[in-house]
Amino acid sequence: MISKFIFNNQYLFDELPQYDKEMLKATMQNKNYRKSEAIFTDGTMPRGIFYLKTGKVKKYKVDNDGREQIIYIYNTGEFFGYPAILSNESYGDTTQAIENSVIAFISKEDFLKILDQSVVFSRLLLKSLSHEFSVMANLMAVLSQRTVRERVALSLLILHKKYKSNVTEESVYIALSRTDLANMVGTANETLARILHNFRQDDLILMDGRKIKLLDIKELTRIANLH
Repeated sequence: MISKFIFNNQYLFDELPQYDKEMLKATMQNKNYRKSEAIFTDGTMPRGIFYLKTGKVKKYKVDNDGREQIIYIYNTGEFFGYPAILSNESYGDTTQAIENSVIAFISKEDFLKILDQSVVFSRLLLKSLSHEFSVMANLMAVLSQRTVRERVALSLLILHKKYKSNVTEESVYIALSRTDLANMVGTANETLARILHNFRQDDLILMDGRKIKLLDIKELTRIANLH
């Protein structure tokens, strides 16, 4: 059930034929981004797409009161920024590194050229766009219909899945600032702190500084109302 709330396009690169992978690699220009550095901002015109080689990136929108609403956390191996290119519109959100990251840039011209030459890449991108739309619809429904406690549990489960890549189940620690987690949940920092405190008292999570480890995924799944 948790999968319908998680956007992940790591399969895009993995499922490409070797020749198509080499075409993409040849166009990539790597850049190091520091924690909290923006990759692109809402309203700007796209010059290309991005591939996250290492690190994590948040995608968010800012409401009329200046509050962030985090939509996704991108993980190593994911592409982002391509919907704006395909729709020929400005970016509809902002992306920012939440830890030091290495991100490859592919220019608009190179990206469109590869799309013309690779039927597989075009098909995978359509699949990814459809998936992104579905996840967005599910998340919007959750924000409007679930309690804050349910949303905190759901957000922790989503992040656990994101941070789980390349590590064992026992060593998954969610390293996200409390402000970012509150912005993902859509609540105030104080409310988040109270719920996390309750979860810790109930032995559902372990807190080590700002890092969080899930101890009882089954109970958190029940709290998130995913059954």
